[in-house]
Amino acid sequence: MDIRDLTPEDLDDVLDVRKRSFGPLPAGDVEKWRRSVLPALGEGRYLGAFDGSRLAGAARLRQFTQWWHGKPQPMAGIAGVTINPEDRGRGLGTRLMRAVVERAAALGDAVSALYPATTPIYRSIGYEHAGAQHNVTLPAESLRQIRPSGQVKLRRMGPGDAAELVSVLHRVHAAARSSGPISWDEPTWSLWLENEDDFLYLAEDGFVVYSWRGDDLQVENLVAGSGETTRALWSLVGSASSIAHNVVASVAPDDPVLWLLRERSKDEVKQARWMFRVLNVAAAVERRGYPAYVACDAVVTVDDPLAGGGTWRLEFAGGSCAATAVSEPGVVFSANGFSALYAGVPTATLRMCGLMSGDERYDEALDTAFAAKPYMLDSF
Repeated sequence: MDIRDLTPEDLDDVLDVRKRSFGPLPAGDVEKWRRSVLPALGEGRYLGAFDGSRLAGAARLRQFTQWWHGKPQPMAGIAGVTINPEDRGRGLGTRLMRAVVERAAALGDAVSALYPATTPIYRSIGYEHAGAQHNVTLPAESLRQIRPSGQVKLRRMGPGDAAELVSVLHRVHAAARSSGPISWDEPTWSLWLENEDDFLYLAEDGFVVYSWRGDDLQVENLVAGSGETTRALWSLVGSASSIAHNVVASVAPDDPVLWLLRERSKDEVKQARWMFRVLNVAAAVERRGYPAYVACDAVVTVDDPLAGGGTWRLEFAGGSCAATAVSEPGVVFSANGFSALYAGVPTATLRMCGLMSGDERYDEALDTAFAAKPYMLDSF
């Protein structure tokens, strides 16, 4: 098997592999899919595994921005990992994913995430469970009862608003000190904002993307930077309650809407779990945000034969972290363990799972610095 960059001439074969793995794309979505993947081909972000000239599998590295404690950094979102049925069970998926990790690191991404169809293959190359996309079902009438102030100006948006939408995401997630949410780049947002079946509204500090799903409504994105905008956008969605019975929405686990509901006794939530991997320890910790009050240090050893391990002294101060290579003993992590720590999994959990060992004197400092409740609003 040979693993190489895909070209535009390979896209028909990629569609065939996708069909055998995930089912066929709707005919109306094929051209949009082609438009969305072409930039990835030129950037070295779509790899194929070939048996001679025959495409056996493929994987795409999506280019995202991801926030950690309100600080954005580039993130490689792994998607479209597909292997032909006749090529499964031969270790090809692992070989392909190892090449994907190496490519992501070479492109300068220090962190990566994916939504797994199965855990073992991704765990075997250093990914670990970190967070979820939380999809909550709410009665539409309960949203209609949220009273807006009437002072928030909403307008319809379209492809030309992609840059403003991205700006809103940066402002809101920074102010909320969010961990985990992502943003597509402007060209991709422009593409998604073309969808005529979506209802798109923009405010100065927020936006909503929602659509009909049968007799219910699906909120794919609702981001707001103030209480007034939160009420205005959720009330807008709830205004369809005379027709829609339920609203299924992707929300943060502590989204304000859950505290604005008049009645709340049992949450109906489905979680789509995502996994996370640190690709470059020094760069990842220096790009991440931390609580401003944290002032401490810790020595960590990360055993990562694939992306490159080592030992670093991490010094936290003023919301930032500096990583210095050292040779002294400290806490020892597998690649999976450090990735989970980065995403806020407590050290006690990591020790009990065998993902962390060694000196315990740094545990409290690491828990305090990396504390997070990560989530995503988008799937990919």
